[in-house]
Parts: sequence; structure tokens; C-alpha cells
Amino acid sequence: MRLGYLHFSRFPAQRKVIEVPALAGKPFVLEEEVRGQRRVAFASSSALKAGIRSGLTLTAATALEPSLQHFPYRAEDELRALTSLGEALMCVAPGFQLSEPDGMWFDASAAHLFGGEEGLCLRALEVCSGHGYRGRAVVASELFTARTLARHGSRPVLVVAEGDSARALAPLPLVALEGREREAFAALGLSTLGEVAALPAGAVTARGGAAGLQAHTLCRGGDDTPFVAAVLEEVLEERMTLDWPAESFEPLQFALKTVLDRLCARLAGRKRAAVRLNFVLKLDPTGQMELPLTLARPTARAKLLLDLARHRLSDLRLENPVATISVRVEEHNEDRGQQLALGDTPEGDAALEVVLSRLATTLGEESLFSASLEAVHRPEQAYAARAFRPPASSRGMAGELLPEEEVELPVEEALKERPSRLLAKPATLDAEVTESGELLAAWLLGKRRRVVAMAGPERLGGEWWAQSPYSRDYYRVHFEGLGPAWVFRDAQDGRFYLQGLFD
Repeated sequence: MRLGYLHFSRFPAQRKVIEVPALAGKPFVLEEEVRGQRRVAFASSSALKAGIRSGLTLTAATALEPSLQHFPYRAEDELRALTSLGEALMCVAPGFQLSEPDGMWFDASAAHLFGGEEGLCLRALEVCSGHGYRGRAVVASELFTARTLARHGSRPVLVVAEGDSARALAPLPLVALEGREREAFAALGLSTLGEVAALPAGAVTARGGAAGLQAHTLCRGGDDTPFVAAVLEEVLEERMTLDWPAESFEPLQFALKTVLDRLCARLAGRKRAAVRLNFVLKLDPTGQMELPLTLARPTARAKLLLDLARHRLSDLRLENPVATISVRVEEHNEDRGQQLALGDTPEGDAALEVVLSRLATTLGEESLFSASLEAVHRPEQAYAARAFRPPASSRGMAGELLPEEEVELPVEEALKERPSRLLAKPATLDAEVTESGELLAAWLLGKRRRVVAMAGPERLGGEWWAQSPYSRDYYRVHFEGLGPAWVFRDAQDGRFYLQGLFD
């Protein structure tokens, strides 16, 4: 099996800069408590230049760099960020296995879809770059080979051919070998993995036992450790604990952006789109607030969700500061994307989504509805109001959202000349007609409007078995100063009626 490995140098520091862009280029560390002392877990590039290293006490690190900023290191935060990135990579790899805190393996079986294994690595790095992370990618046949070359190599992309692992590992320094066996080999004066691989297996076993033989086998490119893909969580939820409780919306929105970016990365990797979200704010020291968010159309775009969340949260008045924010996807659909015609502007479509979602969130889901086609031939009964929300089977374009099985091509063709605004009940027209019965003008909106053009008729009739059968001749009439209207003449009384207006 061919496997890839992605290594992100000082992943926690990269994550912190993504969450707080103002930290870019500044010295900071992530610190944790070790035996009662606050010690550096990870340092930024500027902090490393100042001589700060992992394991140094926070007091000593501050002495080296007085302007040093420090933040708590939480393994849970790093694991969530790494998992989110792994799920985002599912668009190029069917599975991934975490190697916290700074990397992951991924299944390279889909390399042929990207022009080979090097193309797969480049595409994986492109996805990571889109989320703000810089890394190195290696494809090999063994887990140890791929991870070691990614961590200690210098090339951004490397493909190790089958059976060539020992040669690729040979130049790496002995520090690439983990465990106590490294010290034992160093005591023998060895400095590279190639020198370890050159030792006789029997002598290594006699001196180092089973652990020494295992390390020797790894250096020779032998590793039978299986690849175990991570099990995806059924519930899509992201949470983040703030470094300091937020008393205003400004510091809260940075955490909100991070949480939504991770959530949308997971949605995109699974080819899903959110329909309903639930925001939970945990307050300090006590209290909790839940805020639902209903979308007018399923989406996995973090920017759109952030705009809606800002509208939902910016005017809140809370009793206590916010300590933790979490977002849970209550409902999601398959993301089929959106195909635009030439000349369509996605910006306008996105603006409409924001308006509709704000209305649904502020006024309630029942405030928006869409027209659904009904199997009724009478025009005023051919539409029914339904909830403006996507069905479980599909997602539509902007506007009406309908299950695929309800809309067939013959129906669309038959209704392509129907008006978008139908009257609930046809309105009698005060019409002027010629001796032959042709429509000349009509009184509409308090004004006499002359007929400029007229097309038709289209005869509709039916329901002879009902109490109110009908037979009508429909016309598309252009009235002066009003535009096109849908008008019919009733066969029973010979009068003209207004059925609807075209946009």
C-alpha cells in the first residue's frame, strides 16, 4: 500500500497565527505546566531566533525576549485542528491517520487522479495552504519511511519508489530515530540511519534485543505497521475555548471564524453542506446560551456562515463573558455545488442567501416559503406554499427548493410561459372589447390601460366532474404602462379575468 505523510513544522504555532493573524512575525510561545513549572511547548520562528527552545521555563524565555507573548497549550485544540485538516484532505485522499501533534498519514491510492504521486502531494499541499498551513509531503510504502523523511528531510515534495526506502533514509541523521535505541547507537559512534542499517542484524539483536532489532529494521526500510484510517465523527461539531473570556463581540469573532473555518473544512471534505446550525456560548463563570441558525440554501462556505453568525450574535446582551464557543451542524445535505450560466454573478446570489437566511433566523422558519408545483390543471391551484428549506434528497438553486422527483422536464416545459406572480383568485377585468370580442383596453390600478400586444389563445379546460368545471382561453397581454399579464376569457360568461403578472 502506498502512503503519504504531511508534516507541518511547529503545527501549534502555525495554528495560533491562523487564529490570531496579528501574531505573524512576532515572538510568542505556547506553554504548559510540567511538574509545577510553566514551560515552553512550542515557539514561533521569532522566538526561536531569540534563543527560546522547547522545555525552557516561561520565566527564562521572557528574560531572553521581554516582548514575548505566551498562550496556554491545549492538546485538545491541536487535535481538533489537525482532525479538521485531515477531513478537508478527504477531497484528495479516501482516509487519513493522525500523527499528533504535527502531521498525518494519508491514503495515496487516488494518485492516478492527480497525474501521479507527486501530483497528489502537490494537490494535498495546496489544500493545506488554502487553510493557512505550510508543510512537506512524502509518499512511500512504509509509515516510518514517509514520516521520517517528511519530518527530517528538506524537500517540500518527495516520492520514494517501492524498495528504495533504505537508500532514501540512509543520509538522515540519527536524531530521526526515536526511542532509547537512538542513544545506544549514538554510543557506538553512529551518526546516520544508513550506518545503523549497515550493522549486522545478529549483532544488533545480541546487543539491543527486540527493540534494537526493530529500530534496525526500520532504518533498512522495513515497517509492517498497518495504516489505520481515522474513524469520522457522525456529529459535526467544533468548539473552541478562548484564552481569555470575551466581554465584547470583537474578540469573539476571531474564535468564531476559526470554528467555522474548521467546520466548513470538514463539510467540504465530506462533500456535505450545512442546512441548520446551533451555536452554543458557555459563559464565565456560569451560564449558557443557544442560538439556532437556519440557512436559506445549504452551504459549506465559511465566509457566508460567518456573515450570518455576525448578524445573529453581534447584538446579543449577555450576563457574563463568553468562555467557550461551539457550533454544531444539526442538519446537512449532500453538496452538489452550484452550476452558473454564463453571465451569472455569484456575488449577487450570495447576497440573496444572506438576506433570506437573516429573515429566516430573525422572523422564524415559517416566515419564508416557496411555491411548490401541484398535480392540478387549474392554474390558481397549481401551486402550494411549502417551507423554504432544502429537502433531504437534494439542494436547489437560489429560490425554490424542491425534491428532484417532483420536477420533471415536461412540467417545466409546460410552465415556462407561466407568470411568476399568480393571483390567489382570478380578478374580473373591467374590459373594453370590440364587436368581434377582441380585448382593446382594461381598467387596472385605477387607470385605463390600452392593449399594446396580445398573444394566444391557449385553451385550458377540465374537471368536468367537479362542482365548478371550467373552460378558458388564456392570453399573454401587454398593457400600456404595466407590462405583460396573464389574462383569460371564461367560456361560460364570456368575460375577461386577470390570472397573474409576469416579471
